[in-house]
Amino acid sequence: LRAYCQQAVCSPSRSSLLTGRRPDTTGIYELETHFRKNLPDVVTLPQLFKNNGYVTTGLSKIYHGTLDDADSWSIPSWNPGHAAAWNTPENAQIAQSKADGIRAGGWRVKPPPGKPGTRGPAWEMPDVPDSELPDGKTADTAIRAIQTLKSRPFFLATGFLKPHLPFIAPKRYFDLYPKEKIRVTDFEPPPENAPPIAFHNFGELRNYGDIPASGPVSEEKARELVRAYRASITYTDAQIGRVIDELDRLKLRDSTIVIVWGDHGYHLGNHGLWAKHSNFERATHVPLIISVPGQPSSGKTTEALTEFVDISPTLTELCGLKLPNGLEGTSFVPIIENPKRKWKTAAFSQYPRPTPAGRAMGYSMRTSQYRYTEWITEDRKIVAQELYDYKNDPDERINRASFPDNAKLVAKLSEQLKAGWKAARP
Repeated sequence: LRAYCQQAVCSPSRSSLLTGRRPDTTGIYELETHFRKNLPDVVTLPQLFKNNGYVTTGLSKIYHGTLDDADSWSIPSWNPGHAAAWNTPENAQIAQSKADGIRAGGWRVKPPPGKPGTRGPAWEMPDVPDSELPDGKTADTAIRAIQTLKSRPFFLATGFLKPHLPFIAPKRYFDLYPKEKIRVTDFEPPPENAPPIAFHNFGELRNYGDIPASGPVSEEKARELVRAYRASITYTDAQIGRVIDELDRLKLRDSTIVIVWGDHGYHLGNHGLWAKHSNFERATHVPLIISVPGQPSSGKTTEALTEFVDISPTLTELCGLKLPNGLEGTSFVPIIENPKRKWKTAAFSQYPRPTPAGRAMGYSMRTSQYRYTEWITEDRKIVAQELYDYKNDPDERINRASFPDNAKLVAKLSEQLKAGWKAARP
């Protein structure tokens, strides 16, 4: 229930999770640079399994965009924009061309065609079967992959695109959420005393033609977006269910670990924000569900603080593989065995912001009660601080960092933040 990503945007989060290293180690803070530029010899999570005799393959969005990693896969990766059949010669050729381009350093994420605001609407609800859309095709392909690989040890990474913008799902999922029942009037305003650097102009959403170029989203549009977001989540949930149903049908659940994660949280108007790109709770708090055959705590939840960098050492330990050097997370196998045990004292996230004098990095630490954030310039000056007390202020309504009564607490949390993730380990 308290899992956190290391940076609330796609590629940095995925690069961190799949290498088991934090953004300051991967050097990935944006969507254009491949992590192997900075870590050419790193062994990724799927690559580790490949090196230990597993068949590994990735379907749809695992790494971000064109930043695939051929070394991770024993079968070239697939995406729903290719031919529908899994691992066709055509797909293999496309995947190899991508891999060669990445190794040569020539692949970068290209900007979308047209200008901002010309992408079309932010949501759609076509009246089509699930498999007419990319995530349905991905579920179909994952089912075929499981059928093909069922007699071999496999690492199957299956990526679903939604609920990423644009929010598109079959109409029947929208029908589950009548627009007149969507409430948006109780969204929280920006926290009092919060520094401007903590916020952004939700440019990702403004790229769409039905969103104003400036100013707030109207209440009517907010209702549409929330409805479409929920429909997109439910559509993806159904596709995950189809894949797990196939594991059940083939009687593979008693020999297969399943882990479900989403690369960041999401603002839906709270604090006046949309999308991710912040250090607030709504952006950094992430879903994390794991099913391990024979686990003693099946069906239980845990309040223990966990992080996405913990996934790599956890899966490695569960499968009896040797942990590679350099991992910056902690295996949470002990809390799978005992969800109530004492665990980490903090989880760490970060987000960069441009400033008139260069760039500042917001380093954010989540403890059981607090979130403490320092915005630090490249010359190591603290230009802003934030402190939120979730026991007394669960909606982050007040930044308490400047309150005189909190001076000792801020100093203590600042020292804990500087001590970092190593000092927070159980």
